[in-house]
Amino acid sequence: MELVTERIKVSVVSYVNSYPFIYGLQNHSVSERIDLTLDNPADCAKKLISGEVDLGLVPVAIIPLLNQANVVTKLCIGADGPVETVSLFSDVPLIEIEEVLLDYQSRTSVKLVQMLADKYWKISPKWVKASDKFLSKIGGKTAAVVIGDRAFGLKDKFRYEIDLSEEWKKHTGLPFVFACWVSNKPLPAEFLEVFENALTFGLNNKATAINFFATANQESLVRYVERKISYNLDDKKLEAMKLFHDWLSIQT
Repeated sequence: MELVTERIKVSVVSYVNSYPFIYGLQNHSVSERIDLTLDNPADCAKKLISGEVDLGLVPVAIIPLLNQANVVTKLCIGADGPVETVSLFSDVPLIEIEEVLLDYQSRTSVKLVQMLADKYWKISPKWVKASDKFLSKIGGKTAAVVIGDRAFGLKDKFRYEIDLSEEWKKHTGLPFVFACWVSNKPLPAEFLEVFENALTFGLNNKATAINFFATANQESLVRYVERKISYNLDDKKLEAMKLFHDWLSIQT
């Protein structure tokens, strides 16, 4: 009788910066061992917290919320300076902002903007959980945090675009980690090795991945993943994650 091995349920963010990961997972032998779903960051987080999936590319802000959190690869979605897709858009300077709409697809970026406001910008706007049509409400003294691919379409539409990763780097001297691969239970070491090999395969084929998934602006998107996204979860990024989590622990 053939042994049936249960598939590992995996959730991955469906943004452009994850295309290399998705490409690797779909075009490697590991694809036969996983059930892969594409989600926004908030839904990735919900699925991992609830146990709907076993492993996810999740916002780092949710790691303290997991009963068991295992960072399982040396790869992540990070940036060492401007990232271009996690920004605060505003028509007025920081000091004049009265309320900030918080992207409903985000967890880490919401916490990051609140940390920057509290610790470095020294402003106290009203924080508003946004709905799915919040982009049309940006204006006057109402700003908004917008993450992911939608941020590309907002370039030059507002007087101020404050890149949150750039602000973090300016004030801490460290890169920032937006998401990393986390499991909510122990997974076989042999599987994790194959899984990371698949992700690395995708990263070694960034341009191919972008050209496969993207229907427009392929050249600019290749530059984005090659120059703005930093995928290695190195010691500096781990230090940054600890600093961020230390701040989160003070707030709870």
